[in-house]
Amino acid sequence: MLSPKRTKFRKQHRGRMKGVSYRGKQIRLGGYALQALEPAWITSRQIEAGRRAMTRYARRGGKIRVRIFPDKPVTVRAAETRMGSGKGSPEFWVAVVKPGRILYEMGGVSEIVAREAMSIAASKMPIRTQFVIAIAE
Repeated sequence: MLSPKRTKFRKQHRGRMKGVSYRGKQIRLGGYALQALEPAWITSRQIEAGRRAMTRYARRGGKIRVRIFPDKPVTVRAAETRMGSGKGSPEFWVAVVKPGRILYEMGGVSEIVAREAMSIAASKMPIRTQFVIAIAE
């Protein structure tokens, strides 16, 4: 599972997801990509599940790049705990994704293979996504 090696602080505020992604919109690897259409927190488990599904479908062909990284810790309180007594301990990591963000990229395969691999990965995501093709310049 993905998680940062070290962070400056153990716990973070939740924040709010306003607006669209102004970074991470361009396709770098060339070829095909999966783009988020909704704002959400995507857990490291979901990212890994999508990556595995794509790799398994594409077999040895092509190159896959994951463009999101879970760098936000999510804290969870112990069950049946009374109010007060501080914030819970970090349980898992999430990537904050806004609409327009590229989640996965794929190159070196045919469009049919890429489209199917991306649709399998999209089913692992908690949000609506779309398949994007890089425009040749």
